[in-house]
Amino acid sequence: MSEEFEKNESNDRNNDSDLFSKAVRAGKRTYFFDVKSTRGNDYYLTITESKKRFGQDGKFFYEKHKIFLYKEDFEKFLDGLNEAVDNIRENAPPITSVSENETSSGGEKDVNFEDLGN
Repeated sequence: MSEEFEKNESNDRNNDSDLFSKAVRAGKRTYFFDVKSTRGNDYYLTITESKKRFGQDGKFFYEKHKIFLYKEDFEKFLDGLNEAVDNIRENAPPITSVSENETSSGGEKDVNFEDLGN
């Protein structure tokens, strides 16, 4: 990931209530796990999915989706998450090899300028 990505994400997420942060890069997505505290010193977790997108003007932006998870919900959330992941592991068709230029999102292709020729 580029230095500019890190700076933009860091500035966007920088908050005095952040107690812990972990970034996980997964393909074209980055997931951020941030432990924060309320004014009453109660802890909660935010999970943010961030994807780099390009607008119609050609400039990039980050599309973000965020979940706020409060400590009283951790156990139920983990139970549901584990059940869903177990179901996928047991029932999903095996992953087949994807060509180098294809992404896992609907068969869209990444275009390399070298592929276009002169």
